Amino acid sequence: MAEALLDKKSLTEKLQSELEDLNFSERIEKLKEYGDYSIAFSTSFSLEDQAILHVVAESSAPVRVFALDTGRLFEQTHKVAQESREKYPNVAIETFYPDAQKTQELVAKQGINGFFESVENRKACCFVRKVEPLGRALEGVDIWITGLRAAHSENRSDMHVAELDGGRDIAKINPLIDVNIDDLRSYIDEYDIPYNSLHDIGYPSIGCAPCTRPIKPGEHPRAGRWWWEEDNKQECGLHLVDGKLVRASNI
Repeated sequence: MAEALLDKKSLTEKLQSELEDLNFSERIEKLKEYGDYSIAFSTSFSLEDQAILHVVAESSAPVRVFALDTGRLFEQTHKVAQESREKYPNVAIETFYPDAQKTQELVAKQGINGFFESVENRKACCFVRKVEPLGRALEGVDIWITGLRAAHSENRSDMHVAELDGGRDIAKINPLIDVNIDDLRSYIDEYDIPYNSLHDIGYPSIGCAPCTRPIKPGEHPRAGRWWWEEDNKQECGLHLVDGKLVRASNI
């Protein structure tokens, strides 16, 4: 008889215990032992996600890979997406798009760039173009792998390797949460992993083209995202509920 699957809280606790002391590639490879669960990795083709994609491809971990195309991405992002598909033909990368009707209604209401006018408008745009498609992509998923790192923002500084996404009832794995940018870049170079060329000209964090700018020397890595809003508080909503990163209070 197959072993009963754990509830998400217990699953998160088990993952945290087993993954905490491993390096990031070992954390992903460890997921081979969780084949009874549905595991998915959401990639934005960032440096972080490219490193994870490489391990997933090389280890043949039972991980479904998907990306969100908001319709406003940089051409450089599309380029690295294509290069990734060519380098890792054994990995099928699904693409989820915004709902066409909801996108039309959003643009009719606030205009194509109405997100500049208010935080409310920006969050509405992020919801239609990113959060709602993500919800569709994560249907039925037990374990969600992300590329979050603690250095990205103050909101993420105290996160763990395993977090319970209470809003979605999913065990979320952040294998790179404690990896620094220098080690990450060295890994990318060592394995000749395709990466977004915008990273070389001052874009540490890359989202939609209208909402992302290069940062200046000394600025926080997330300063280039939604730069017209309050510094270091910017999140798109993918990992938020009521303005806070979704997590279990005791994990």
